[in-house]
Order: sequence, then structure tokens, then C-alpha cells
Amino acid sequence: MRTVPPALQAKLDQGVTTLCRCWIVTRADGVVLGFTDHDEDIALGGVTCRAGTGFAASEATSRYGLAVDGAEVSGALADETLNEADLAGGRFDAARIVSWLVDWSEPGLKIHLSEGVLGEVRREGQAFTAELRGLADRLAQENGRYFTARCGADLGDARCGVDLSAGALIGAGEVDAVPSISVIVVQGLDGFAAGSFTAGRLTWTSGANAGLAVEIKEHRVGDDGVRLSLWSAMPEAIAAGDAFSVTAGCDKLFSTCRDRFGNGVNFRGFPHIPGNDFVMQYASAGDGGGNDGSSLEG
Repeated sequence: MRTVPPALQAKLDQGVTTLCRCWIVTRADGVVLGFTDHDEDIALGGVTCRAGTGFAASEATSRYGLAVDGAEVSGALADETLNEADLAGGRFDAARIVSWLVDWSEPGLKIHLSEGVLGEVRREGQAFTAELRGLADRLAQENGRYFTARCGADLGDARCGVDLSAGALIGAGEVDAVPSISVIVVQGLDGFAAGSFTAGRLTWTSGANAGLAVEIKEHRVGDDGVRLSLWSAMPEAIAAGDAFSVTAGCDKLFSTCRDRFGNGVNFRGFPHIPGNDFVMQYASAGDGGGNDGSSLEG
């Protein structure tokens, strides 16, 4: 139940109000931004909620299952606040957003309306629309381990235990050419075998995308040099000479964990789970006892 300050309730009882909505957005990197649908900036709790951004929110309804249905916020892209590069670079992914109902003539009088995180963001021209997921969305997230043949850990995390600072698992280089928006020809990785960085991570250390990271789709070595295909295009243009660092990837198979990384003891999957061949098999004379469902890997 929300508590309405007595002074604000007195104003509400008068029938004529001076109310607006304010939103405080806190990104994962600690950057805090404020927005309001009022026509002037409002200082709220040490944060200046900026006007003139077109920031607005739709109505939200709650179901019995506690999920929030149809809540969105929208606004205009602006260099000083929300810009195309920050959105595309993921800086607002899962950002915390708090909504307030505020008396703009006396900002100290306010009501906490809702709290949640930003979900999917859609951009169109100079405008954006973002899904607003309520706190109850956390209850819908799947947790725990999956019963799968592949590993559930990420290479190098606490459950995996592999040290990614080892020389054979980390590299650095710079861009030589950019054949397409998500493919780069690079220098500095000639000493690594093809596929060493497939499913790995590339972090830009210079250039327009410095500080951003992206997953590597494929690491290929050919007559035209070393190529890295990226899973997504970068928000800023990649240029020749841009420097980066890369860490090895893992296909999460037990054989890879055991043979390449020597880390079979920490494998977080179930490599001997029966495969589809076991499910579809039927007894047949002359099979020689081969119906063991072991087609996944050795």
C-alpha cells in the first residue's frame, strides 16, 4: 500500500493538481539519469530529471501471476542523455528504473509508483521505446542447473575455474580491414589455430567502440588472413587500427573441456545423458548391442 504525504493529499483533495511523473534510471555501470514529462527540469533526490526528452510511459496492468503486462517507456534520443551508441552498446540493458508521481511546484511531495528494469529496446529514427519489466519478472526467471549434455558454466567463471589469463587463451591485435559491419580481418593473432577464439569474447581497447565487448561467432584462418566474425554489429563504425583483446571460447562439450582445457573435473554438464538416437532406437536383431545412445561424443 502506498503512503501519500498529508501535504500532497491536501492538494489532491482540492481537485486542481500540479502533478507530473519522473523516472530515475540507474545503469549497471553506475550512471544515473533522470527524466520527467513536465515542461521544466525537476531536481529529485539529488538527480536532475530532464524535461524536453519526450519521455513518457504507458499504463501498466498486473495479472494474478504477478507479471506486468504492456508497460513501456518511450522518449527521444539525445546526445546528453539517451543516445544511439549507448543503447546499441548495451549500456542500458537491465538498467533499474524507478517511477515517481511528483508535485512539480514542491518536488519534495512525491509518491513512489513503481520500480523495475528496462527490457527490450526498440529504436526508430530519433525515438526509442523500451519494455519496462516489473520486479515480479524476477520470479519468472529460470534458475538452477539444466539437465543437458553441454556445460552450464561460462569459460573462466567461478564454476568453470579455467584461468583465462594464460597465454594460450588470450590474445590481442588490431583491425587490418573491415569487409562488412560484423566481420573484421585482424593482425596479431597469427600464432593461434583457427577456432581458438570461436565463441570467445572480444573487447575493444581503442577506437570509437573502446570499452565495449562482443561475442565472437567464428575465428577463421585463411589465405586472406585471420578473420573474426562477430555476433552483432558494433554501435560505432570499426576502423583499421582499432585495437582489441580476445579471450578463448568453448563449445561446452565434455571432450573439449577435458582435452583442450584439462578441466574435466569441473565440467558442469551431464555428458552421458542419452541422446536422441537412444530415444528413437528400437530393438533389432544383429545390432550387436550398439543401442547405447552414445552418439553425442566420445
